[in-house]
Amino acid sequence: MENLLCIKGRTIGKGKPLVCVPIMESERKKIIQEAKRLVNLHLDMIEWRVDAFEGVQSLNAIREVLEELAPIVQDTILVYTFRSKRQGGLVQLDEEQIYDIHQIAAETDVADFIDVEFFESQKPQREIEKLQSMGAHVIASHHDFEQTPERKIIWMLLEQMRESGADVVKLALMPQSIQDVLDLLEETNVFHENHPEKPLITMSMGKKGCISRVAGEFVGSCVTFGAGEQASAPGQLPMGELERVLDVLHRAILC
Repeated sequence: MENLLCIKGRTIGKGKPLVCVPIMESERKKIIQEAKRLVNLHLDMIEWRVDAFEGVQSLNAIREVLEELAPIVQDTILVYTFRSKRQGGLVQLDEEQIYDIHQIAAETDVADFIDVEFFESQKPQREIEKLQSMGAHVIASHHDFEQTPERKIIWMLLEQMRESGADVVKLALMPQSIQDVLDLLEETNVFHENHPEKPLITMSMGKKGCISRVAGEFVGSCVTFGAGEQASAPGQLPMGELERVLDVLHRAILC
């Protein structure tokens, strides 16, 4: 079954992976400046990492930034992400605070995707359904900055997130060996072949995992993250270099 998730003229889950670049600035003014800079580079997606924002505990401050972002991202996909400290982020908030942060994004209707840390929530499926009922698309994500589990565990994690009904499934793991990278690529391919209708994002982090950030078109990972002014995770390639490598590989596939 062919994926039909199309947002702002871009199809999620088909062809060359979309490049997403995070905004990691802490000040409102710098967040807006960086958003304008990235949009002017005609990127597919930008991600606002809300946990990096100095006003992360103020719903009004978050709302104000989203309202300023609205006219800037009219033609660029915006991913709205609060990454908890346990999952590699900068701040640890309680579950109720995170729920409120997600609700603000859905209410303002500015973000195209809201990232929900699936295994950090006690009732993730209920939250996903609520956000979707408000018109948001949801990425169910899980990040492990310590290890890459064995392949049957990778499959289980992906399946649990898929069964939640999230629009996109995302899994990022830290390899301890090249075999770990290959295991994730293989499980990504198997998942994609079994569920071609479900957009999937996977990455192996750190230096060992760099190959996974450019191999998405071969194995079924539909988005890759590149570094702008600041990287949001280890192993991210500079966005310009990432775009060039993806273009080369895409042309090779078409030949």
